[in-house]
Amino acid sequence: MRLRRLLLPALILGLAGGYYLWQSRLPAQTEAVSLPSVAAVTGNVEEAVLASGALEPVRQVSVGAQVSGRVVSLKVKLGDSVKAGDLIAEIDSVTQQNALRSAEADLAALKAQRAERIASLAYAEAVLARQKQMVGQNAVSRDAYENAQMTVSTTQAQIEALDAQIMSSQVKVETARANLGYTRITAPSAGTVLAVVAQEGQTVNAVQSAPTIVVLGDVSTMTVKARISEADVLRVKTGQEVYFSVLGAPEQRFPGKISFVEPAPDTLKTQNMTSSSTTSSSSSSSSTSAVYYNAWFEVPNPEGRLLTSMTAQVTVIVGRAQNVVTVPSTAIRRRGPNAFVDVVSEDGKPEQRKIAVGLDNKIVAEVTSGLKAGERVVTARSGGGPDATRPTRRSRSPFGF
Repeated sequence: MRLRRLLLPALILGLAGGYYLWQSRLPAQTEAVSLPSVAAVTGNVEEAVLASGALEPVRQVSVGAQVSGRVVSLKVKLGDSVKAGDLIAEIDSVTQQNALRSAEADLAALKAQRAERIASLAYAEAVLARQKQMVGQNAVSRDAYENAQMTVSTTQAQIEALDAQIMSSQVKVETARANLGYTRITAPSAGTVLAVVAQEGQTVNAVQSAPTIVVLGDVSTMTVKARISEADVLRVKTGQEVYFSVLGAPEQRFPGKISFVEPAPDTLKTQNMTSSSTTSSSSSSSSTSAVYYNAWFEVPNPEGRLLTSMTAQVTVIVGRAQNVVTVPSTAIRRRGPNAFVDVVSEDGKPEQRKIAVGLDNKIVAEVTSGLKAGERVVTARSGGGPDATRPTRRSRSPFGF
């Protein structure tokens, strides 16, 4: 009985060892493992640069006052459309009218003085003619003749001085008349009233700076100023196609073409407005901040849907390929300058193949050579290695377990 208990465990261990030895000598069998794959297709690829921007009227001007005074009349309201020359506002013109009257009076006085001197000159010239005739006959002294000559010359000089004063006075009259005209503020161009800054009864002071009355803008055409990062700006050129959408209508695309790319960022303007010491200290702190360049393009706005200062989501088309062989970008493996894909053969096994890649927008890539439309490529890999099959062992025991 004891001998049987000792032999039974030994027998079980021997049978197990023999099974594993037999299993290890069996040839490996392969079991196909399906990998995700897609067929290369003929399609279009677009490579784009994304940016954000703001909408502005194609022409925008701040209409201000050139003279100081109280706004006595405002002829427009927010949203009105005006034409060039339309009256915008009127400023109290009493001071300017008085200045014009004073200038005109001074001019009239100078003209009267000139007329007086002209009459005096005519009399002096007549006296000189008589003195000249009489001095030849020794009827008068030489001194009287020379005195008559001096009177003529002096009168002529006084007339020339009055002519200069009259010219200066005419300038003053024209200036006063212009200042009076400035009390009537008119639209310099056609546009829409985008903002009303001053109100009736408000006093404006034009001594230090021109106060703004209203802001006009031509909204029939809008300008988009897109902020392009320095990483993408070298790929953005004049004439490239572009489209954008706004937050209120994300499904609608507004097309255009790049008209101008600014050669310097906006930060250059702020740097020039600060002192050298401030610039040197701020440049070091802003050296790590992102740098953006403005790209401009225009878009028609006949219906007026696009409003000033709207945010635009801009897409610049920097490359386009049509009717080319395309595959998902995830199917491409890169090794230095070379690119490869795994093409699924007829027996289901992947075969590595070298290809040439054209445009790649990180979603779909253009294959210029090495692959035909219809061939299937592996898009993802399992952890079992590069093959589409993997070895497996017999799991059936000759003992039935």
